[in-house]
Amino acid sequence: MRVLITGATGFVGQHLSTYLKQVDPDVVLHGTSYNVSDIPPADGIQYHQVDLRQADVVQELINTVQPDEIYHLAAMASSAASFKEPWPTLEANIHIQLNLLEACRTLPASPRIVVSSSATIYGPTTPEEQPLDEAADFRPTNTYSLSKITQDMMGLQYFLMYQMPIIRARAFNHLGPGQGETFVAPDFALQIARIEANQQAPIMKVGNLSAARDFTDVRDVAKAYVALMKKGQAGTAYNIASNNAYSIQHLLDTLLSFSDTAIEVVTDPDKLRPVDIPEVRGDYSRLQQDTGWQPDITFEQSLRDLLDDCRQRVRALS
Repeated sequence: MRVLITGATGFVGQHLSTYLKQVDPDVVLHGTSYNVSDIPPADGIQYHQVDLRQADVVQELINTVQPDEIYHLAAMASSAASFKEPWPTLEANIHIQLNLLEACRTLPASPRIVVSSSATIYGPTTPEEQPLDEAADFRPTNTYSLSKITQDMMGLQYFLMYQMPIIRARAFNHLGPGQGETFVAPDFALQIARIEANQQAPIMKVGNLSAARDFTDVRDVAKAYVALMKKGQAGTAYNIASNNAYSIQHLLDTLLSFSDTAIEVVTDPDKLRPVDIPEVRGDYSRLQQDTGWQPDITFEQSLRDLLDDCRQRVRALS
């Protein structure tokens, strides 16, 4: 089995490749990375440092790898960054997937493809609409969510037009070890770790704490992607969620409970977004029905593992 993971050096990509090697030691794993500096030492994956925005490069990659399965994760992944950089977000997320699907169309048989969409496509909702299932309306509130709607619908288009076996995965918020600082949980966890190491004054800077989100551990998300690859129905969209909503205040309080250090919390206006949806909670019943998947790792364990990981990062840089 030849498997290609685009964005293999990213947050989810690293956990996905680790899980794939665990469940199938004989799998031939290929992964892409935009930056050569992100490629780790030999770890059982054949890495390709490529710019997936270039169609000829993607075609050469597909011709070389001849994948049986593709997990398409490569993307600009920050909603916050898309407010400041709308075009790079649109260009990366739409153009890359178009190049990938067009290249796969040239193969004698299309590989099975899981496309990483996002729950941000659902946008603002009312309490009565929670939890959100896959029939919920699309309501983009930023360029990132717009790009993800396009990726989602492009996956459906290529399934309908060319019968390509494409599954659309709409992951809600996820967290865990290795997540980048641009996201709320690692932002808080790294601040705590720096304060504990006396690298930051004992003041925690935060944004809106009232918003509530559906968080799933990244390791459970990786398992969901593999479950969809093996058992998901082509042409179908699936939520990856926990069906629980936790406020950012609760997330912060939980992280702070894992530290003995006294920390003052202050609001930073720069961390407030132009649009912030009050609550998002996802219904994963379709995914469970078709694949048997359900989340296993608790919210508290995810945060504890993330904080321990952030402490290790801070120590490594000191």
